[in-house]
Amino acid sequence: MKKNIYQGKFIVFEGLDGSGLSTQAKLLKEYLENRGIKTVLTKEPTKNSSIASKIHQALSHQIEIDSLQLQRLFAQDRREHLENLIIPSLKEGKFVISDRYFFSSFAFGSEKEEDLEKIIELNKDFLMPDLVLLLKVRPKVCIERIKKRGEEIKLFEKEEKLEKVWKNYQKLVDMFDVIKVIDGEQEIDKVQREVVGIVDKMI
Repeated sequence: MKKNIYQGKFIVFEGLDGSGLSTQAKLLKEYLENRGIKTVLTKEPTKNSSIASKIHQALSHQIEIDSLQLQRLFAQDRREHLENLIIPSLKEGKFVISDRYFFSSFAFGSEKEEDLEKIIELNKDFLMPDLVLLLKVRPKVCIERIKKRGEEIKLFEKEEKLEKVWKNYQKLVDMFDVIKVIDGEQEIDKVQREVVGIVDKMI
């Protein structure tokens, strides 16, 4: 992975679906902008890449696709995301906050050790974030939150699957020193205070 050599900072939120990623990403954007820092909030998978609709169809069971093929689609979506939004924004000195990035591919796509190696290979030329904030929430709690929102349970959101995904995230913590783990089961404002405390040190 490539080091961020640009003026702006690249921050990523990671975790299981239902762990509060979108909420905390929005709160951090508001915090940074209140400090006068120009900030871009984005999300993966994107909705406007050349293969975004195909990814959506796969995740919502409209089409059948094997795991590695899906990861290739995620990587193509990510490449366009970097080229069209993330890197241009960093060059302008903006902070970019992304709700998910290639760590999601590593965690969700790795059934076996060799899967992880293949997926890392697919993403090896991409930009490494300056900071990754991993929200730790038990899979059971995540599923309950998703159901309360009235959302359908997608491909990756079944509890047994999420247990495996979380174990993969724990492996990633040991592999990448940019990852900081935060207890995402706390009250929203407490989680935000921890997030801000970590980001302030980076600023």
